Order: sequence, then structure tokens, then C-alpha cells
Amino acid sequence: MAAILAAAIGAPIAGFVSEMKGQPMTSTGARVPFLHGFPIGPSAGQNALASLDRANEWLNSPALTSESLRGKVVLVNFWTYTCINWRRQLPYVRAWHEKYKDQGLVVIGIHAPEFEFETNTANVRWAAEDMKVDYPVAVDNNHTIWRAFENQAWPALYLIDAQGRVRHSFFGEGSYEQSEMVIQALLREAGATSVSDKPVTVDARAHEAAPDWANLKSLENYVGFERTENFASPDGVLRDKPRLYRPPAQLSLNEWALSGEWTVKRDAAALNKAGGSVTYRFHARDLHLVMGPAVRGSPIKFRVLIDGQPPSSARGVDVDEQGYGTVTEQRMYTLIRQPGPIADRQFEIEFFGSGAEVFAFTFG
Repeated sequence: MAAILAAAIGAPIAGFVSEMKGQPMTSTGARVPFLHGFPIGPSAGQNALASLDRANEWLNSPALTSESLRGKVVLVNFWTYTCINWRRQLPYVRAWHEKYKDQGLVVIGIHAPEFEFETNTANVRWAAEDMKVDYPVAVDNNHTIWRAFENQAWPALYLIDAQGRVRHSFFGEGSYEQSEMVIQALLREAGATSVSDKPVTVDARAHEAAPDWANLKSLENYVGFERTENFASPDGVLRDKPRLYRPPAQLSLNEWALSGEWTVKRDAAALNKAGGSVTYRFHARDLHLVMGPAVRGSPIKFRVLIDGQPPSSARGVDVDEQGYGTVTEQRMYTLIRQPGPIADRQFEIEFFGSGAEVFAFTFG
């Protein structure tokens, strides 16, 4: 899936987000033969790094400043923990941190939330631990650092040289070897010796597995009324009020529907009574769902079906072969991972208790 492009950011969360179609974008000022572009003036990078002083909180590290980072090569990675695009990029960022941290590279994750629950630092701290993010993380709940970098996407990479100048940026997934070559070039420029020119190798599995681009015909879709598309339950959405929804007789590709009593909010659909379900017709190897219990610490059991049957070998890592799982945290759940062949399929998730909130579908 392409990167998420933020068209307008308002405190505390993105006010409007749409999906960036096509190839990820890159710019660079590193003077190496395989790259093209224009250097960004040193004041831009220095001003951007200075915004680190305005982080809400730091995880895994004392607060870092532009002055304390002078002389280091810095990789700034904008992320939000429910973003599937970032989850698939993470193995590379993690590997670069491990490989180059003793040669002068400092990796900083800037957690800029998309959903309201991602502004909860306890959630971010849990996610960082669960996802093995052990490099410094600046919590950017008000998108102050995001705006200083004039950032546009989750995920985004910025490489800053030892003088504090932004020399390379990349938005979205992919181009990992190119980005690593820039890291190597900037480390050598900063005086590091014996910098390996071999790229890292990663063994990405579960939530971090690379997508099946060739079979990906379903794009990210939100469930809340502000940004949803292709909602197919008869009579449409009743905003911010309970309604008994029912599915249509048939769904077309990339349409979805609710069944049961739900309240559809701006950014989520909240289940009011047990037994409610969500159906989605999709075409992709993987189906992920951002969801969680409305009340922290109140797990909710659920079951997923694919074409009316238990997923069996098509199950994702968050369900068993019969499709049973439990919503325990507000996060992204991998519910379907098909071994093939890939075709149009109908997904259904039924919740056995009230209180579930469903935010967004993503695919891979």
C-alpha cells in the first residue's frame, strides 16, 4: 500500500488524511552518483532539529537536542503505531540502528499520532516495547516536529548530516537499499571508518511482512464517517447516534457494511450490543484492522470468517485457525493472510461483547 499523505494537520490529530497513490517520493542532496536532486540549505535542517525541544515526551532516551546531535548522522523516522506502511518499514529502521549506532548514526522515531487513542503516551510506550522499538522516540502529539520538517507522510525518513543539514528524504515504503547507501555515505563523510557497503538483511514476518503488491486491489479505508468510502448498509450512516444496521444482500469489491447496533463516530464505529459484525469485500493477500476496546483493560472476543468459512490456513497472526481472537489493545490486528490463490473474498468479523471500536481497514 502507498504511504499515507497528510493534507492538513491540526492539533491534536490529523484533521484530514488521504492515501498517496503511486510510487513513494524521494529527494536528496547527498552527492553520490546514484541519486539526483538539490541540497536543502543548512538552516532548514537545523530549524527542523531544533523542534525536538518541543516534544511532549521522550521514550528510551533522555531528551535529545540539535546541539547534542551535532557531529552525528541522524535518521528521523516519522511513524504512528497503527500504520501498516510503517510496520513494514520498521525492520529496516531497526536493523540500521543496530548496524550503524556505533559508527555515528542516531535513529530518532517521531511518533506523530493519527487517531486520538495514539495520543495516549501509555499506548505509545506499550507499542514501542511490543514492537521492539528501542531507539529514542520523541512523542509529537501536537505535530509540532511534523510541521517543522514540513512532513507529509507516515512513514517518512529524513537523513541529516553531521552539520545538521537534511540531505535525503523518502516518503512511504521501499527504496531501502538506496536509503542505506545514503546512510553509509553520510557516515563516511562525517569521518567514520570501516563503514560496510553491504545492505542489511531482514527477515520480516507477521505484521512486518512485505505486501503482495501484485495482488493488492484493496486500499486503506476508514470506518468513521469523516473519511470512510463505499459504505453499503441500507440507509447509510447515522452520525454519532445509535442505529440498528443491516448488511445489503450483496457487496461489490471494496464495499463494506455493518450489522447490529453501532454508533458511527467521526473516526470509528462503536459497537453498542454484543453480536454486531462488520463485513468487507476485498482483494488482497492480507487484511488488517485497527480496532480496540473502548475501555482499556476490557478484552472482547471475536471471530472472523472468509467467504463464510473459518480462515484455517488463511488466518492472520491475531486469530486461530477457526478465526477466534480477542481484542485486548487499541492497535492494528492482522486477521487474514492468504496462502493463495488471491481472489475477491468476503471478510466478516463478529464481536461477542459490546464496547469494540473499529477504526480502519488496511491491506497487504
